[in-house]
Amino acid sequence: QVQPVESGGGLVQTGGSLRLSCAASGRTFSRDVMGWFRQTPGKEREFVAVIGWSGLPTIYADSVRGRFTISRDNAKNTVYLQMNSLKPEDTAVYYCATSRTISTTRNAYAYWGQGTQVTVSS
Repeated sequence: QVQPVESGGGLVQTGGSLRLSCAASGRTFSRDVMGWFRQTPGKEREFVAVIGWSGLPTIYADSVRGRFTISRDNAKNTVYLQMNSLKPEDTAVYYCATSRTISTTRNAYAYWGQGTQVTVSS
């Protein structure tokens, strides 16, 4: 079992950057697919990015491609989401989650963190 814990959220101005981290306990991390999702009030949780257990492949939502980068360090049991050129519409609670398969759908992910708030001011 892998329990993710997100950190790194905060308040940033438009055009700024943040790096989210997700530390996942458990001995299976290096074989888990890791994904990032985000959610705003009244909306469904949406896919942001996913990374395979080896670091490849990586898949991004159209809305973040070219601005966000997902990476992982299996020695540290940690996955990262580098977010650049942030926009107000990126404001959301960001969640990381684990899966056994590469997927952009929520149902494929078994374990979820508690989320970290990202707020981008205009």
